[in-house]
Amino acid sequence: MPALDIQSGVKMAVFLAGLLAAISLISGIRVIQRSRNLSFFRMRRDRMVQGWRRIFGAIILGIVAFSLNQYAEPIAYSFYTPSPTPTSTSTITLTPTVSLTPSITLSPTITETPSESNTPTVSPTPHIPLAIEGKFTGTLTPPVDALFSSIDFSNIGLDGLNRAIDPTDTFTNPVGSMFAAFSYNGLADGIQWTALWYRQDELVSFETKPWDGGTGGYGFSEWHPNAAEWLPGEYQVQLFLGYDWYQVDFFDVIGNPPPPTPTLSPTATETALPSQTPTRTPTPTPTLTPTRTQPPTATRTSTPIPGTVLPTDTPTPTLTKPPTATPITPTATITRRPLATPITPTVTITRWPTPTPTFAPGLTQTPSLTPVP
Repeated sequence: MPALDIQSGVKMAVFLAGLLAAISLISGIRVIQRSRNLSFFRMRRDRMVQGWRRIFGAIILGIVAFSLNQYAEPIAYSFYTPSPTPTSTSTITLTPTVSLTPSITLSPTITETPSESNTPTVSPTPHIPLAIEGKFTGTLTPPVDALFSSIDFSNIGLDGLNRAIDPTDTFTNPVGSMFAAFSYNGLADGIQWTALWYRQDELVSFETKPWDGGTGGYGFSEWHPNAAEWLPGEYQVQLFLGYDWYQVDFFDVIGNPPPPTPTLSPTATETALPSQTPTRTPTPTPTLTPTRTQPPTATRTSTPIPGTVLPTDTPTPTLTKPPTATPITPTATITRRPLATPITPTVTITRWPTPTPTFAPGLTQTPSLTPVP
């Protein structure tokens, strides 16, 4: 087995230290990335500490490899005197070669220069529009250790723990409803929480309210647009606590949405109401009852004249009662507009008959009427 010299040993040590540093760095980064998907805070913190330790170890190994490359060999030569290394001189032998003459000359091709070059633009930092800030009612200062995981998208639904079922980042029309599920930790009830849904740079939906989901667990935001609103393109969901942006993730929609279904508007049909004919109640015609007046009773007395002979029979006036007035009840005629025609009954009064006195022949008698008191 050949002996290993100092130079070769230093190079081997530098190579091994660099390889270990690279392995430790990659392992640490992967451990940190996987810890973000853990739902329990303590496990996530332990994994993140482990990942950072590996990254720090990779940095230390890199420093060691650099130091070995720069200082290990001079330090080793200070203790061990280097021995001369024999070098062999090679003899060069010229061998004639056949030069090939190309038979076909390739013509240079014209390289097309694009007339327009797309310059990538810097995407602005997510922020909350002023119109949505006016709806805030909760606390605007989030806790220091509050965090959200990456967002999973699903148009199928959520399981019992509010986790996305078959999550993906590409959807084909028709999409239907969309759910954005995530895990969280370190939150507190009452913090103003906001989720913004964007299509390209257009805000299509939002949700903002005081947080009520406790300190840790799984949460989600949802959007239920009409089928015609799922235009193809890139969509994104941004999560905020107060005014601070915490998480953003993207998904794509491909294919044209279905055409909107026309909605038939009902036509109002007027129903003729029965006309109401006012009914008038005829006013009863008042009935006048005549009042009978009893005429005064007169007593006629005859005074005989001396020397005359009075007839034997003295006619006695007969009292005739006045006829009884019969009340006339008018018949009311009911018309559309009845008119009350008052009927005044006429009372016929029959006077008392005047008695005719009878005298003896040759006698003249002057009757006298004495009123009876």
